[in-house]
Formats: sequence, C-alpha cells, structure tokens
Amino acid sequence: MAFSVNTNAGAFAALQNLNKTTAALSTTQTQINTGLKVSSAKDDAATFAIAQKLRSDVAGLNAVKGSLDRATSTIDVAIAAGEAVSDLLIELKEKAVAAKDSGLDTASRASLNNDFTQLRSQITSIVQNAEFNGTNAVTSGGTAIVAITNDTGANVISIAAQDLSVSGTNVTLTSSQSIGTATAAGSVVTAIESSIANVNDALSALGSGAKRIELQRNFVDKLSDSIEVGVGNLVDADLAKTSANLQSLQVKQQLGLQALSIANQAPGTVLSLFR
Repeated sequence: MAFSVNTNAGAFAALQNLNKTTAALSTTQTQINTGLKVSSAKDDAATFAIAQKLRSDVAGLNAVKGSLDRATSTIDVAIAAGEAVSDLLIELKEKAVAAKDSGLDTASRASLNNDFTQLRSQITSIVQNAEFNGTNAVTSGGTAIVAITNDTGANVISIAAQDLSVSGTNVTLTSSQSIGTATAAGSVVTAIESSIANVNDALSALGSGAKRIELQRNFVDKLSDSIEVGVGNLVDADLAKTSANLQSLQVKQQLGLQALSIANQAPGTVLSLFR
C-alpha cells in the first residue's frame, strides 16, 4: 500500500470501528440506566408498539380496579345496613310478641309501644344514611351498584338496589303501625315475620353481588400482573448480561482509541524517507 499524507485509510478504518464501539457502549449504558432493552421506538419499533399497547391495557385495568373497589365499598355499606335492619326487625318482633299478652297493664304496654316506635324509626335512620360515594342501594328508589370490568369500560357488573325502607318493598311494616293493643300487636308480628324473610332475601342478593365483585377484582389483579410480566419479557434488559457486555465494550473502546492513535501516527513515517 502506498504512503500518503492526504489519505489515511488505516485511521478511517480505526475511526469507523471506534464509532461502532462507542455507539454500542452508549446503547448498553442506556439499558443499564433505564433497565430496558427497548426504551423507545428507535430501539425496536415493533416491540415498542406492542409494549405500549399492553401498557395501555394495564392502565385501563387500573381504572377497573378503582371502579371495583368503589363498588365493593358501596355494597359493604349496603350489607351492613341490611344486617342492622334485620337485627332491628328481630328486636321489633320481640316487642310485638310481648305486646300480644292481653294481661299487660297500660303502663307496660305503653312502654313496649314506645320502644317499638323508636326501633322502627332507627330502621329509617339507618337506611337513609347507608350511602357511599353518592350511592345508596337500600333506600326507596335506591341506585344500583355498577362497576366496570374490562379495560375499555364496555362491560359492567350491576347489582340491583334493595329497598329496605319502612313501608317499602321488603319491609312491609308501616310507619303507622303500633303495638298499642294485643290485636294490633298480632298484625304487627305477621308483618315483621314477612319483613324478616324479605330482608334476608335482599341480603342474600347483596351478598352474592359482593362475592361476584370480589371474584372479578381478584381476576383483574391476576390479569394485570400477567400483562405487566409480558411487557417485562418484551422490553426489560438482562442486566447481568448487559453488565458483562459493558465491560467488554469499555475494553474495546480503549483498544480502538489506541488503534486510532497508532493509525494517525502512520503518515509520520513518510518523513523517514527524506532523511
């Protein structure tokens, strides 16, 4: 090969190799910094696009989790109210059955009737205050409990409201009934027994709905975790391998610099021809 001071082919080759090593080193350092082998579309456009789609699915599922959590809290409040109403109806039955005793004196009957009235009013208080996040599923004309179940919001779970108010669909006991006489108490016992059965059915419906929401929440957790693992498999860097590669590239870079230095010195040998 002819000597030339205008064109240094060896230096060009050394520089090209050094640039390749430097680029690879930069990529490796980025992988170490981010923990990702595909951190942008320029790394791998197809894989990046797939990963972004999966990330959007996970984001949608996070919204689903929030919706299911709100539904769970709402139905928990409704069930707590229903259980309290059921307990109060049992107490009301005790008062009404006691009032059926025709041998009661006037003062005792009045006391029983007063207790009865207060317990019945407590049912109304509980039902009116059984609200979570603006939803009351146990009052008259109550709102159904709804939760989204997929990442697009197209599918939902809907748990029907249960009317537990006095004089309502399930609690047939009216706000005007009393146990002031033995005969009236007999009618009240019948209404209370019917109400207890109805409230138990309503609680069963709410409990089944709560279980369904719980199962869906568990499924969404598992689905979200699986998708995140899938994204990791696509874009996460193998840091053990990357670390070893970093050491190799750093050595190659140092050798490339030495090679370039030697190549740059080659034209100087031409001077010896003129001595």
